[in-house]
Amino acid sequence: MSFWRTYYHIIWCTHNHEPSITPELELRLFAYLVKQAAKMGAYVYQINGWFDHIHLIVAIPPKIAVADFVKQLKGSSSHDLELAGFPLTWARGYGVLTVGERHRPVAEAYVTQQKTHHQQQTLIHWLERTGEFNEGPEDADLKASTSPLSLRESAPAYLLDEAAPF
Repeated sequence: MSFWRTYYHIIWCTHNHEPSITPELELRLFAYLVKQAAKMGAYVYQINGWFDHIHLIVAIPPKIAVADFVKQLKGSSSHDLELAGFPLTWARGYGVLTVGERHRPVAEAYVTQQKTHHQQQTLIHWLERTGEFNEGPEDADLKASTSPLSLRESAPAYLLDEAAPF
């Protein structure tokens, strides 16, 4: 077996941001997602959300692409909920950020406090972002011969105010 520590903060939302995730549905949905992730060999460290989206802090085996992992969870959960009489449609796309092992507890705390953040409007907005299309980092000013001066963030992304750390 290979050694791996690949942590991600993944976010996706309901179709048209409809407030479809009720407390009753949330219990079933979160349990189902954790179970499905485990079947793929992934570890869910934290899961939470709001009425129109969810957040997961996960470790995904490197043999599974993040896109395939999200596709499997979104598709199978929607199907399971439909069969149980809880129709739920997910929006296209998702948001994903990598999380270092040192910062994983901070990311988990942010996800744990999702409901409080939404109620008190203390969100870190770029951590709430999802997208239908590929919205990777802009690289217009990068040249093939240049390399970044530092490959490390100056501070944990979850502790910054609004600016993204990149």
